[in-house]
Amino acid sequence: MPNHLPEDTTKSRIIIGTRGSELALWQANYVKDLLAAIGLESELKIIKTQGDKILNLSFDKLEGKGFFTKELEEELLSGSIDLAVHSHKDLPTNHPEGLIIAAVSDREDPAELLLILKDCVDVQQKLSVKFGGMVGTSSNRRKAQLLAVRPDLEIEELRGNVITRIQKLRDEKYDAIMLAKAGVLRLGLDLSEFYIEELEPNELIPAPAQGVLAYQIRENDTALFEKLQAINNHDIAEQIGIERKVLNLFEGGCQMPLGCYCRKDGSTFQIWTSKAADGTDFPDRLFTQTETADGIAEKIVAKFATDRKFPTNIFITRELSESSYLRNALAKHQIEIEGRSLIRTFPYINKLDPFILRNIDWVFFSSKNAIEYFFKLEPQLSKKVKFGVLGRASEDALRLHGKKADFNGEEEGIDTLDIAKEFAKQANGTTILFPSAKGSLKTIQKALAPETKIIELTVYETVSEENVEQSNAEVLIFTSPSNVDSYFAENLLEPDQKVICIGKTTGQKFDEMGVKYTLPFSPDEMGLAEAIFALD
Repeated sequence: MPNHLPEDTTKSRIIIGTRGSELALWQANYVKDLLAAIGLESELKIIKTQGDKILNLSFDKLEGKGFFTKELEEELLSGSIDLAVHSHKDLPTNHPEGLIIAAVSDREDPAELLLILKDCVDVQQKLSVKFGGMVGTSSNRRKAQLLAVRPDLEIEELRGNVITRIQKLRDEKYDAIMLAKAGVLRLGLDLSEFYIEELEPNELIPAPAQGVLAYQIRENDTALFEKLQAINNHDIAEQIGIERKVLNLFEGGCQMPLGCYCRKDGSTFQIWTSKAADGTDFPDRLFTQTETADGIAEKIVAKFATDRKFPTNIFITRELSESSYLRNALAKHQIEIEGRSLIRTFPYINKLDPFILRNIDWVFFSSKNAIEYFFKLEPQLSKKVKFGVLGRASEDALRLHGKKADFNGEEEGIDTLDIAKEFAKQANGTTILFPSAKGSLKTIQKALAPETKIIELTVYETVSEENVEQSNAEVLIFTSPSNVDSYFAENLLEPDQKVICIGKTTGQKFDEMGVKYTLPFSPDEMGLAEAIFALD
């Protein structure tokens, strides 16, 4: 690299350096249009990078970092281009001396897409890929998180640009492939020939800064820096600053199996982090909330320290299968599990009147039990019927009956009232069936407009166990208000025991008792694993 940087210039035409793929050119032309809108003329210069040239090796086999960025940075330093446009997630966290990120773009949707050949779809399986299916991805981050929820999948290397990867799926070299949603949206691709499973960023945690473009310039080009502030998204810069600080502290590049995603809910930063040792290691996950960005990256990284202490045992008011996500997450750290339900459930009705299923538009489930007892009644539903669920756990239970949720409240947040409001936007004015437990709180129903026809169907009831045995576990996890009532009918909380609750209604029981507890972001096993990992 040259020792002397070009002096700051005020060129009438800015030269934008970019890679030559369809997506890179879209991104560069997008920036060109933004510059034109603020009165700056520009032209493109295509530069080939190491990552574009070497297509026969996986990312973890390539030496060094920045194999999609290094050549663009060298051109910047030499003065042959004035601005480099990067997918921010491809950039190493340490910039070459003399270069800076002057601005960042708005964030495109950072979700991941699983594109599946239609004859390889099985909606009864989580993620909808058939058992033992072959999934193509070049990312160890994606591989580790996929195998954590679907260890039966065969993950194979997939290289090439977006168009090339899709063609490989079309040629049936894979049963499914994973792509960032941002690239698909930017290219405006028609993917109707495939079945698409969308994974929200709090489910499969994306790469730091995924969906964001970085505008890199020479540090001494102060005139261009000032002009670029007109297209800089300061809020996104703050959020991805946390993500990339985490990446930097882990000393990782884009091949590290690290996911980190930050968003803002009002004034609160919400941050999800996933890290594995390699693509086959079960990843640890952490969810963090904070009002300030100061020091939060350091706190996140400290939770992943190899010498940190975990609880030796936990108690949960639910039986866990040998293949459960939570059991596998805890087994990694030798945490013993005592799982037993403190309630029994019974069917409330034994036969379903087919008349109530006429003209149904939606069926909404608030629990896994409601799903199980409803389908035991063998309902005959129209194909036009849509299904709503509170969260991922219910969505997984629904899959076992060959049904896919059209509305998943977990995408809207953890507050049931917020979920109810979002569901009302889609379902107001329709006819909705609510299979539920006897004595259900009916929070969703209360948020619906008067013109909505609500059909209540009590399908099961719960009865508390008697003489519940005390648990001496360090952490107690309660999965329903009924389980709380059953446990504390005869037992007390030990001074050093910590409590985790699934759902705010369960937590309200401890509010009444004046007991401190942790509420996972998502009311499922993945959320519980995050909450346990976050404990001090």
